[in-house]
Amino acid sequence: MTSPANPATSGTASAFGDMTDSELLALENVYCSHGDTVHYVDEPKIFETCEGSYMYDGKGQAFLDLQMWYSAVNFGYKNERLNNSVKRQLDKLPQVASQYLHREKIELATRISQRIETTFGTKGRVHFNVGGSQAVEDSLKIVRNAKNGKSLMFAFEGGYHGRTLGASAITSSYRYRRRYGHFSDRAQFVPFPYCFRCPYGKKREDCGLYCVEQFARLFDTEYYGVWDAKVGESEYGAFYVEAIQGTGGYVVPPPGYFERLKEILSERKILMVDDEIQMGFYRAGKMWAIENFNVTPDVIVFGKAVTNGLNPLSGIWAREELINPTVFPAGSTHSTFNANPLGTAVALEAIKMMEETDYEAMTKAKGAYFLKGLQDLKSRYSIIGDVDGMGMALRMEICQSDGFTPDKAIVDRMVDEALLGNLEVGGKQYGLILDIGGYYKNVVTLAPSLHMSYEEIDLAIKLLDVLLHRVTRT
Repeated sequence: MTSPANPATSGTASAFGDMTDSELLALENVYCSHGDTVHYVDEPKIFETCEGSYMYDGKGQAFLDLQMWYSAVNFGYKNERLNNSVKRQLDKLPQVASQYLHREKIELATRISQRIETTFGTKGRVHFNVGGSQAVEDSLKIVRNAKNGKSLMFAFEGGYHGRTLGASAITSSYRYRRRYGHFSDRAQFVPFPYCFRCPYGKKREDCGLYCVEQFARLFDTEYYGVWDAKVGESEYGAFYVEAIQGTGGYVVPPPGYFERLKEILSERKILMVDDEIQMGFYRAGKMWAIENFNVTPDVIVFGKAVTNGLNPLSGIWAREELINPTVFPAGSTHSTFNANPLGTAVALEAIKMMEETDYEAMTKAKGAYFLKGLQDLKSRYSIIGDVDGMGMALRMEICQSDGFTPDKAIVDRMVDEALLGNLEVGGKQYGLILDIGGYYKNVVTLAPSLHMSYEEIDLAIKLLDVLLHRVTRT
């Protein structure tokens, strides 16, 4: 194999800007790790710029983005208000060690805590970090500290909480753990109420929430291995939940499920940790997706859209008795960049924007409109087995012609065809950016910008129609 030319030694740095996509990919293949989740398509797509609901490649071809960086860019690319907040902070206080304080951190934590107290009637505090997995790790420390070192957790089948060691132990996919040795503290995974593919073969309309009662029976006797009735104590410290599964395929649980689950957990003194990293900040129609299900979590983990993807920032909120300084003192967990001023500044502006705009009404109305379009597609394409959604978190499950058997192969073709950038609507060509999830990797998970216009929703449905027609005609 001939090594690619080295621009750093064969010319000026501007040589990189003059390279074609093929030349850049040749360098990437030699010098970049393939472990950071780029290589889902062959060849990986290179984008040059973005705006609103669109990404653009080097040729200026528009790609309508229906996943918005895994739901990190809820408020649209190049959101002027949020971008300007970063610029202001860059000129004011771009860096400060986290052993000191800055105004933006304090105000951001206060606004989030007060909003949660108003919503749930529970006082608590906010702790920051830089990424979702890191915030999950911090939450594990909160739980273990509160539960006298208990390291075992419940989590859902299909759940995703990150890929650091602790987070992957409560993430259901074995492939994230396989190479890294035995995980003695791996979660006990409980079936999620995935009604379209009920693991118990029940029907939503008459199941009586059978799945949650199967969880409850684990506490009937000590011989089921999770409960000591003599002292009233569980071996498990917390149940990690996603109110709506993200990577699992945007699965929406039935009414009543979470209320019953929380009742079971509270009776057994097991904490509920609500992972809102993908669904928080109005993705599911409310500030927190769990609000749709009438329960109060003990810990909330958030990230992604809090900064609109502009700067890494994540965090946890926990009830006062779990996180106050007498039980969780200074230095309990720490990252150099955990409350960085660029991140807290843009997050603060995003929170202010959410306070000033009725995103609940906006996302519910747009989500219902988008879902109606997906339902129309389902009526015309037998390969669409299920469509569902809450707010602007929507799903389209692709199956074989029987409408149920998962068909990953055709979804892979959809992704490849969408990235060609030649789907024609109204005499113009577009590409589509899709994200794929689900237990069988056959679900198109849709997380468009909350600012997406109705005209862009119409365009999205038309482009999906063209795409579905293309992949089903051969």
